[in-house]
Amino acid sequence: MSSRYNLGPTRARKFATRVLPLIALAIALVLIPALGPSRSMYSLMNLVGINIVFALSYNMLLGQTGQLSFGHAVYFGLGGYGAIHAMNWIETAAIDGGFWAAYPVFGVPVIGFAIGVLAGGVIGWPSCRRAGIPFAMISLGVAELIASAGFILVSIFGGEEGVSGDRMNGFPLFGLNLGAISQVYWFIAFWTFVGVAAMFAFTRTPLGRMAQAVRDNAGRVQFVGYDPQHIRYLVFILSGGFAGMAGGMSAVNFEIFTPDSLSLVPSGLVLLMAYIGGARYFAGPILGAALLTYAQSNLSDFAEAWLLYLGLLFITVVLFAPGGLAGIILSVFNGLTRPGARARLVQWAGQLVAGLLAMVGGVIIIEVAVRITKGYGEVYAPFGVAFGPDSALTWICAGAMLCLGLSGLRWFALRGEAQ
Repeated sequence: MSSRYNLGPTRARKFATRVLPLIALAIALVLIPALGPSRSMYSLMNLVGINIVFALSYNMLLGQTGQLSFGHAVYFGLGGYGAIHAMNWIETAAIDGGFWAAYPVFGVPVIGFAIGVLAGGVIGWPSCRRAGIPFAMISLGVAELIASAGFILVSIFGGEEGVSGDRMNGFPLFGLNLGAISQVYWFIAFWTFVGVAAMFAFTRTPLGRMAQAVRDNAGRVQFVGYDPQHIRYLVFILSGGFAGMAGGMSAVNFEIFTPDSLSLVPSGLVLLMAYIGGARYFAGPILGAALLTYAQSNLSDFAEAWLLYLGLLFITVVLFAPGGLAGIILSVFNGLTRPGARARLVQWAGQLVAGLLAMVGGVIIIEVAVRITKGYGEVYAPFGVAFGPDSALTWICAGAMLCLGLSGLRWFALRGEAQ
C-alpha cells in the first residue's frame, strides 16, 4: 500500500511525542545539580522524584484503567519495608558474608518492585473480581487491614518506631556510596527516570491500550473477546510493583520506614496528586506530584490551614477542571493555536484576575479566622498589610474581594458560553 494512505503518526511525530519528552526529562535531571541547589532543595527534589513514581503508579489504576483505589500506599509501604530489610541484610552480610554482600544498596528499589508485584498479585486476585465502587471499598478495607498489621506484627514492621537502616553499607555502584545528599539525588534521579520511562512505555503496549479500553467501555472489550477482569488484574500487579519501587526509593532516602507509610494518609495524598495533576494525561501525575510535594514541604511553614487550601483546590478541580492541571495547560495551548485566540486570551485573562481576587479574599478570611480560633490576638499581615481580626474593615474588604471575584468568574463563564 502506498505510504500516502498510511494514517498512523509520522516518524517525526513519534519522536516528538514518545522520545523527546524522555530526553527532556533526562536533561532536566542532569542539569539540576549544575544549578548548585542547597541541601533543602536536594531534599525537596528527592521527595518530588519519589512522589512522581508513586503518583504515576497510582495513575496506572485510576487514569488508565478507571479503578479508584483508597489503599495504594499498601504497596508503597510493603515495597519500602522490603527495601529497608534488604538494607539491613546487606549490612549483616558485609560482616558475615553471603548473597547480600554482593548486592548494592543502589539496587534495593528492585526489591521494592518485586515485593510490590507479589503484594499486587496476592491482593489483586480477589480485589479485581469487582470494579467500580466495590473495588474501591475492598481497597479501603485492605488498607485498614495492612495498616493495623503494621502496629501488630512488630517483628516485620517494627511497631510504632518502624524499621531503620543504613544506606552506606555494601559496595558502591557508579562510584556512589550514598552518603552525601547530593549522591542520593543521583540515586533518586536514576530510578525516577527508569520508573517514568517504563510506565510511559507501558502505555504504548497492547496491555496498556486494552487497559484504556476497559476504562472507557469494559462491555465492548468483553464483546471483542478480552476479559476485563484479567486486564485489570495484570495492570494492578504492575501498578503495585512501581509503587513498591517508589517505596524502595523512599527507604534509601529516609533510611527508616514506619507503619504510617501504610495508612490512608499517603493513599489519599497520591489520589490528590494524580487527580489534581490530570489523571487522563500521562504528565498529569508528574505535575500533581511536583505541586503537592512543594506545597506539603513549604506551604505548611507559612499557613496552618494549608490542608484546607488543598481540599478547596481538589474540589475546584473536580467541579470546574476535571482534566486537572495538564488538561488546563493543553486547553490553553489548543485555544491559542486556533482562530479567535485573541478573544479567548482576553477572557482567560479576565478569569485569571477574577480568580486571583476571589482567592485573595478567601485566604484573608481563612487566615484571620484561624488566628481568632487560636485566641492569641495575632494580626494577619501579608506583605506588610495588616488585617486585624477585630476590625470590621478586614471582613468587609475580604468579603468584597471574594464576592467580586466569584461574580467575575461567573460573568466571564456566561460570556464564554454566549460566544
